[in-house]
Amino acid sequence: MMAAEKGAAANTLAAYERDLNQFVMFCGDAWQKICPQDVAAFIRDLTAQGMSARTIARKLSALREFFKFLFSENEIKENPTLNLISPKREKPLPKFLSEDELRSLIAAATKKQSPHQRRIAVMIELMYACGLRVSELVGLPENCINFDKKQLLVRGKGSKERLIPVAESALEQVKDYLTYRDWFLKKGRKSIWLFPSKTSASGHLTRDMFFKQLKDLAREVGIEAKRISPHVLRHSFATHLLNHNADLRAVQKMLGHEDIATTEIYTHIISDDLIKKVRDMHPLNHLK
Repeated sequence: MMAAEKGAAANTLAAYERDLNQFVMFCGDAWQKICPQDVAAFIRDLTAQGMSARTIARKLSALREFFKFLFSENEIKENPTLNLISPKREKPLPKFLSEDELRSLIAAATKKQSPHQRRIAVMIELMYACGLRVSELVGLPENCINFDKKQLLVRGKGSKERLIPVAESALEQVKDYLTYRDWFLKKGRKSIWLFPSKTSASGHLTRDMFFKQLKDLAREVGIEAKRISPHVLRHSFATHLLNHNADLRAVQKMLGHEDIATTEIYTHIISDDLIKKVRDMHPLNHLK
């Protein structure tokens, strides 16, 4: 139902399956006997294990969807998750890199001769240029870019498509990459993916491999590994655009956010320009 009716992505389905299996291990699968107290006990157990409020809320979301489905199918008479309250989640500000740090990352990878290093440079620049999710990046089809219109067509969460403008420098990087893309294919093979892989079961570079190569590159240029991740590149895209006075709704559309409130978190980050204005103009900074 989640796949066919709601268009849930493969990663979402896998997460739901893990969450439900964990619940079954704790409470069993006698659905008619499950009560709100059982679900509450499960949440307390997760808390005792030291899981974050965000993780627990996600697991509870999976349970809500599942029991709502059972109720709609007349498999249970009452939904035990109906009146449960999710734990309050903190909303930490998104982490991001500076513009100079991103330039150094791309430059360090581009100057190397290894096809793997050159490809990671292309992927970093494309991800940063378009604010892509890592699953969207690695799963891009070869024909996703319209070079004439300078646009990228991406299929995001819930299989929803969106068009994103692409910076000229990123387009040039992709054009150069296409000249050696076949290096990543087995001899005589074809692939529909922009970033194919000889070994991956999916046929394209995996999220984990991209994450590992990104970490390795960050260490080379002196960026702490804990500060870098694919999502940090996405955060950097949104942060830098808003710091340069981009329209919030335009950024929302490019990120593929359903709710603009999700995008608004980036407005709480203080821009370099604002910091400079405070330093230059605040009366206290002019006291002798």
